[in-house]
Amino acid sequence: MCGIVGSIQYSNSSNPDLSESLLKLNKRGPDHQSQIQIDHVSLGHARLSIIDTSAAAHQPMVDVSGQFTIVFNGEIFNFRELKLELETKFQETFSTHSDTEVLLKLYKHYHTDFLNKLNGFWAFAIYDKANKTTFISRDRYGEKPLFYSALPDRFVFASELKALIPLGIEKKLDQYSIQLYFQLNYIPAPNSVFEGVKKLLPGHYILIKQGEFNISPYYSISKEQLTNSSTISYDDAKKKLHQLVEDAVERRMVADVPLGSFLSGGIDSSIVSGIAAQKVKHLNTFSIGFKDEPFFDETKYANLTAKHFNTNHTVFSLSNQDLFGNLHDVLEYIDEPFADSSALAVHILSMHTRKQVTVSLSGDGADEIFAGYNKHQASLKARDKGILNSTLSAIQPILQHLPQSRNSWLGNKIRQANRFAIGAKLTNAERYWRWCSISDDAYARNIQIQPLDQSIIKSRKKFYLSNISEIGNLNDELYTDMQLVLQNDMLVKVDSMSMANSLEVRAPFLDYTIIDFAFTLPVEYKIANGITKKILKDTFRSFLPEEIFHRPKHGFEVPLLKWFRTELKSMITDDLLSSSFIARQNLFSPQLISELKQKLFSNNPGEVHAQIWALIVFQYWWKKTMEE
Repeated sequence: MCGIVGSIQYSNSSNPDLSESLLKLNKRGPDHQSQIQIDHVSLGHARLSIIDTSAAAHQPMVDVSGQFTIVFNGEIFNFRELKLELETKFQETFSTHSDTEVLLKLYKHYHTDFLNKLNGFWAFAIYDKANKTTFISRDRYGEKPLFYSALPDRFVFASELKALIPLGIEKKLDQYSIQLYFQLNYIPAPNSVFEGVKKLLPGHYILIKQGEFNISPYYSISKEQLTNSSTISYDDAKKKLHQLVEDAVERRMVADVPLGSFLSGGIDSSIVSGIAAQKVKHLNTFSIGFKDEPFFDETKYANLTAKHFNTNHTVFSLSNQDLFGNLHDVLEYIDEPFADSSALAVHILSMHTRKQVTVSLSGDGADEIFAGYNKHQASLKARDKGILNSTLSAIQPILQHLPQSRNSWLGNKIRQANRFAIGAKLTNAERYWRWCSISDDAYARNIQIQPLDQSIIKSRKKFYLSNISEIGNLNDELYTDMQLVLQNDMLVKVDSMSMANSLEVRAPFLDYTIIDFAFTLPVEYKIANGITKKILKDTFRSFLPEEIFHRPKHGFEVPLLKWFRTELKSMITDDLLSSSFIARQNLFSPQLISELKQKLFSNNPGEVHAQIWALIVFQYWWKKTMEE
């Protein structure tokens, strides 16, 4: 797990020094930083040593012939099998025990055709000196980030946006990305907050030669997989799933440094931690609890699972002040506006976990693959067009005026009922988009002063929603969850917050063998009769403590409203959302900002705190990035 950066010059101008960019990537790679210049190419690497921690495995790595040079961020979990293939088929010899050297030799023999051999997550670049080509790739699902910019005289790329700024990218805001940010809480790939900077889509690679670059896909889940379900029986599917998950966990336990597992007490992390605990004695597991927010505290279930599997369990019990005390660090680290407030909890969990281990397993991905969210159950009901739809739609004008909050059982039920009533009136694609959003189209459209061509927004939305149709099934939405929510929210959150603490997080449920299999299964194997993640629960029911199958599912919400009315009030009124700053900045509607602040401090704030948080995150980012 590392950070990479590079520059490919199109002219005879001198290669740039990458030192400042590498400094920006220091937390991703605190163990070693280095760069190399070959021909017109500069490659830099910041290393977090995980596999083969010796100096021989430092990067940039050059093969013995001097033809190929690589910088690599990630892990290849089947590298030993691939190494054996190279040894037997091509009589290759190796000077390290690293997966990096295996990648280098795979490219030597297979060129661009080896990517589907890899099981792992990655973003890497390989320069071929003989052919003057640069090959850049990103993993199948976007676990590892890759930003790039095609400038007039060079092509630059990096693991983080902040590392591109020293290389001369233009900091021109993409106003369309900003509109989507204020609706989704994040900026979805392939776009970024800057017009001239893109994110390489997962499952794609770039080939650069003679001043031109071409992007090609190497992996996707076909439409046929989504619509033509396998005929495998439910019992056989459970047996196969069990083996696939067990293999995926075992693959991700390869490390030459201490390894542990996040254990929230939910089904997914309990499965991963339980399997891992069978492979090693006294596995280190970690969870966080919330002293001041008992509604969200799940340590009871985490402790139960830890005892069941005899793990060496550590609970970090946090107060609201602990959360608030880490707020500045989170805002400082993110290099593109990202307003999922649960990133704060992930940051703190990663920070404490890193004190004991360098690698942690997690249960990420299972909800998107196996239909684990409340919205999936709600979507099935909405598609059914039954009496619930018409009843809630009829009383929606009343529901919208009742107190709504995630912080209590009743408030959350009212919130969910109101969202359902609104969504039930929409098409499948429109409903999905609304339920992925923190605001409606009108709010996101009107918050900026500059009027935008809404046909461009519609075109981007069409791209993200292209797999959802009126005649499809819920697999369409699960696949879209992987392409939109998982890739741009969940994985960004985990990668950025773990890397801010130099911790590598591995997600077994994102093993491509599991995902490919899951998308061959009928929807009713995943969700039926009000049971979410049905096949996953049934597969591991006898493996886990029975109590965790009966726990209510809810996420975690940072107590933003409390902070906005206390510790952060001056930041809102006197700084980031002050009238004077909004006027000087000249980006946002002063009237709309004023209305948001009035609602925030009223007796019925509703969910305005989410919109205010997105604004604070953006404003903090704007000050540190655009005014530097």
